Amino acid sequence: MVLGKDESEMAERSDRSLSEDENRMNPDSEAEKKKGGSRSRRGEDESNGLSVERIFEGQAVPSWGRQLTFRAFAVSFMLSIMFAFIVMKLNLTAGIIPSLNVSAGLLGFFFVKTWTKVLDKSGLLQVPFTRQENTVIQTCVVASSGIAFSGGFGSYLFAMSARVAGQSTDPQSAHVFKNPSLAWMIGFLFVVSFLGLFAVVPLRKIMIIDFKLTYPSGTATAHLINSFHTPQGAKLAKKQVKALGKFFSFSFLWGFFQWFYTAGDGCGFTNFPTLGLKAFQNRFYFDFSATYVGVGMICPYIINISVLLGGILSWGLMWPLIETRKGHWYPAEASPTSMRGLQGYKVFIAIATILGDGLYNFFKVLGRTLSGLYHHLRDREMSHVLPIANGSSPENPQVSYDDQRRTQLFLKDQIPTWFAVAGYVAIAAISTATLPHMFPQLKWYYILVIYLFAPTLGFCNAYGCGLTDWSLASTYGKLAIFVIGTWAGASHGGILAGLAACGVMMNIVSTASDLTQDFKTGYLTLASPRSMFVSQVIGTAMGCVISPCVFWLFYKAFKDLGLPGSEYPVPFGTVYRSMAELGVEGFSSLPKHCLMLCYGFFAAAMIINGFRDLVGKKWARFIPLPMAMAIPFYIGPYFAIDMCVGSLILFIWEKINKTKADAFGPAVASGLICGDGIWTLPSSILALARVNPPICMKFLSRAANKRVDAFLGS
Repeated sequence: MVLGKDESEMAERSDRSLSEDENRMNPDSEAEKKKGGSRSRRGEDESNGLSVERIFEGQAVPSWGRQLTFRAFAVSFMLSIMFAFIVMKLNLTAGIIPSLNVSAGLLGFFFVKTWTKVLDKSGLLQVPFTRQENTVIQTCVVASSGIAFSGGFGSYLFAMSARVAGQSTDPQSAHVFKNPSLAWMIGFLFVVSFLGLFAVVPLRKIMIIDFKLTYPSGTATAHLINSFHTPQGAKLAKKQVKALGKFFSFSFLWGFFQWFYTAGDGCGFTNFPTLGLKAFQNRFYFDFSATYVGVGMICPYIINISVLLGGILSWGLMWPLIETRKGHWYPAEASPTSMRGLQGYKVFIAIATILGDGLYNFFKVLGRTLSGLYHHLRDREMSHVLPIANGSSPENPQVSYDDQRRTQLFLKDQIPTWFAVAGYVAIAAISTATLPHMFPQLKWYYILVIYLFAPTLGFCNAYGCGLTDWSLASTYGKLAIFVIGTWAGASHGGILAGLAACGVMMNIVSTASDLTQDFKTGYLTLASPRSMFVSQVIGTAMGCVISPCVFWLFYKAFKDLGLPGSEYPVPFGTVYRSMAELGVEGFSSLPKHCLMLCYGFFAAAMIINGFRDLVGKKWARFIPLPMAMAIPFYIGPYFAIDMCVGSLILFIWEKINKTKADAFGPAVASGLICGDGIWTLPSSILALARVNPPICMKFLSRAANKRVDAFLGS
């Protein structure tokens, strides 16, 4: 589920940090991950001679239908609403979205465990809570909240709006927009969000059993769920939930307290010039955001440092220097939000860096995918065994008890290939007929071409995610922007066609990799593939309704949503719009010397990534990530300071008591993120009801304060 942010690459990199935390809580997981992906996983969960499945041997595995309970989906629905607000807030502010798997698993376990305990005491409990049901909840919540990211509310979808179009470099394209509407957003998501699920269903056995792909995030989630349902794990989970609840309450109340001081523009703790007024003008300040302190505790140290370095490079050096060329490099009369002025350098240099990083990783993962696929198929041919979708795996006398048990149950409940193919064709036909009515610029043959290539691209993304834990959904989406936008051309609405095509492509490849991750989690917890598929479908359907409704609440409550300098600037909306314009109009719209700088940063991103891979993991952790460095180029480094404060808290905690920090760090971080995220619901309702805060807390220089006092005195 990411990243990072708006980029899914960021989210996936954050996942790896969480995976490490989960593995430290479960030594079996650490042993399993050390053994690698393609080798036989004899000791996967049997480190030190222990077998996970022998621990649960006395518990009957419910049928796939009994794994899908009413209480599981009731809890999933509540958690989906909560996580939709959290992901939406992150999407609309900085665009960095960490993995929320730990909090989803913890809260799902807590709510159902509480439910069953109450029923058990009253003598009404009929069905015990199992790890398979826990997996269903996890899958449903992650699928639903994933739509808040892949739905494009902070990227391609909002990039179509008049608010973003008004910041365009070209006055003509400023009139090309499609404003958000609840009806068409829900309809759009329903016709594009399910195709990826059907595209990878026939490949589930090949990915999970034959190729034995690792899927680190799915594996770590499974170990987390397995550990919850052991006596020791249940005790730890109870303590973690208590810590999460404590910091959830603190974060929520802190957001409520801050609200009282935000009666006007530039008021409140979020505009506190902690590093001085000059630094504040260049966006260097701590804004007391519990959300991004929590994000900093979850994200790896190198990501937080990279974001801060990117802020120092851009807002500390480059933008002040370029501003001195005002009147020479760009018109002196250009407004601060004009793409023909300083804003153009900020946006397009960020785009060049993101594209350089994204394309490098695209070709790297594609190369690993093709290489791994070739070696797997070659090994199969040498043993005269070919992987097939529904056939049984060959007997291997060295396979562990855990793998035998898991494989047996994974192959028991088949999803017929004809069902997957028929579902894909039917939804593709409906989508091809429907989307041109929503977006007249997106012709039916553009959609048909996307759907012909989508299964292959979905497979590549799912396979690459299994090898590297990176989903490149947003990179595939950016490629669709350029390909379809250029094909359509400016005169035929290429900007909107490219952005809509981005949404189609992103949803397909994102849900494809998400479902295969869930199949891996289900395989390791003995959850049926059928229950995983149904849970993913229901979660996706929930997300198609919940996420647009949550976005609509933000859109209606905050009238300056998407404007630079506002509380919710939606930075990647501008970035995606600029990409679409660039694909259609070419480089003529860029300010002077901007193209040369873009070339330099594009090349630098690829070189830095290549150097990181060249020096190996030991030294790569000291080299910044170009993708992370690019994020503050547009919106400023204030959130990076929050994230580094989170990193510092975790670092000191680890030095004082590493065991406690490893066990409770993700829970504390999740509490900070969830509490502040949920506060956006009552704050949005207060804004809609026109209930204004009573106090404005604003900071002025001594000279400005004297002028204000003199004015008031007169």
